[in-house]
Amino acid sequence: MAEFNTIRTATGTRTAQIDAGLRAHMNKVYGTMSVGMLITALAAWAIAGLAVTTDPSAAAAQLPNGTMLSGLGAALYLSPLKWVVMLAPLAFIFLGWGALLRRGSAAAVQLGFFAFAALIGISMSSIFLVFTSFSIAQTFIVTAIAFAGLSLYGYTTKKDISGWGSFLIMGVIGLIVVMVINIFLQSPAVMFAISAIGLLIFAGLTAFYTQEIKSTYVAHAAQGDQEWLDKAAYDGALNLYISFLNMFQFLLMFMGQQE
Repeated sequence: MAEFNTIRTATGTRTAQIDAGLRAHMNKVYGTMSVGMLITALAAWAIAGLAVTTDPSAAAAQLPNGTMLSGLGAALYLSPLKWVVMLAPLAFIFLGWGALLRRGSAAAVQLGFFAFAALIGISMSSIFLVFTSFSIAQTFIVTAIAFAGLSLYGYTTKKDISGWGSFLIMGVIGLIVVMVINIFLQSPAVMFAISAIGLLIFAGLTAFYTQEIKSTYVAHAAQGDQEWLDKAAYDGALNLYISFLNMFQFLLMFMGQQE
């Protein structure tokens, strides 16, 4: 009986340690993601401010809505450089992130995530020239509320939703292909469909990634490899960051009011 009580006490203590570690792990994931979002917002706002001018003599180009672009703005939004800015984040995700996770230190992975967030901010800076600040803020708040609910579901549900992953990732790949095609088609109907379907896909991925982050931590916590757990937290933060960002952009298509 004494031996059983000892085992039960040890098991309870270990469970409590894992629970405490999981809370700290999730706090690191959400904290890192939040810092990344802040970096993105600041980078987008700063670049948008530098990309416009009120001096007609200094304007390098003018948009259809009358916004005068500085030399930087013309280079970012009208020159071939815009393709580099647009595709660089995708190249980082598909070509650089996996290698960084395998070979880099936890500090390098964190720095890579923040650099990616800044790059995203540059690529998204044009939204401040297209949409009103109020509609951007409104859409961000709605996205944050929806994201919190979906992530909470993924964390608390007893249902195994790991099977969603492959289906949703296939959906993302298909969505990217259609978006690239629509760059040349410029079809409003296709863009509407992309926004609606994309919103559903990344809503599902938010719940899926949250449960995956939780399950991964619980499965590996006993090994005590803190370096690996730190990198796993930054990887989880990136996945949730991308889900949030895409939900925001697709919602902005519906809720955004143009300048």
